[in-house]
Amino acid sequence: MSGENEINFQFLAENSADIICRAGLDRMLHYVSPSSLHILGWKPEEMAGRPLDDFILAEDIPVLAAAIASNDEDTTIRMLKKDGATAWMENHARLVRDSATGEPQEFVVVMRDITKRKLLEERLSALALTDGLTGLSNRRAFDDALEREWKHTLQEGSQISLLLLDIDHFKEFNDRYGHQVGDDCLRTVAAAVRGTVRATDIVARYGGDEITIILPTADTSGAVEAAEKGRSAIEALRITHEGNPEGGGWVTASVGAATALAREGGTMRMPESLLLAADNALYKAKHGGRNCVATALLVASKNSLEGV
Repeated sequence: MSGENEINFQFLAENSADIICRAGLDRMLHYVSPSSLHILGWKPEEMAGRPLDDFILAEDIPVLAAAIASNDEDTTIRMLKKDGATAWMENHARLVRDSATGEPQEFVVVMRDITKRKLLEERLSALALTDGLTGLSNRRAFDDALEREWKHTLQEGSQISLLLLDIDHFKEFNDRYGHQVGDDCLRTVAAAVRGTVRATDIVARYGGDEITIILPTADTSGAVEAAEKGRSAIEALRITHEGNPEGGGWVTASVGAATALAREGGTMRMPESLLLAADNALYKAKHGGRNCVATALLVASKNSLEGV
């Protein structure tokens, strides 16, 4: 930079709320603006003389490298604060060339802290996939998860199970005790079911009083075990329901458990087939005395991954 440009750069950098860095082509930091202390907790002199990569979360380093290589591309990465926390930074990297030869000399990176905005976006995204009453995943999240886990099952040639749970005589419960009590019942049942599943399972409110549980890799025995855990947990709540004689006057649930095996020569092609099988199993449970588990098994074609 010329002397005048150097002075102008220094003035802007020293007074910017953003972090402004100058680094060599090897990404070694030559200059860091004072705002680094407020945003990241690092003093400029603690960062200068070290590679920029030292202050970036390892998995985000390729993202910044690509932005620098493309010259003039905005990107978002996570940077390491001095206290060990991370900060989301929006970065604009610009390659600086020699005015006479055009050869690359260094690059300048302007970094803006967008942590609050990012956290708000993540919160809003989570809310969009969460049922407001029960706190479970909603129907949209369920559909996405079932499609994703179905594809994974086909790729692995393994199995997947799905539970469909319905509170017995829930309409009568609402009619007898009121919708407010019905909502409280749903929340309590949802919490009880969620407490019985594995960390990898996905529990969602499918609609009304129906709860569905996606059980990745679970076979028929695993599905029945999970279904019985959920059914027993609901029965153990001992919520009065005088309109449920099959359940002894308590809130109970019927569960349909379906398992799909991904095998060569299978005929079932879409995840909707698994959902239909679980629904049919639930119908059998309801008409088999309620407060019980019924099962279904289907074989999915591994070739169904093609064109998905």
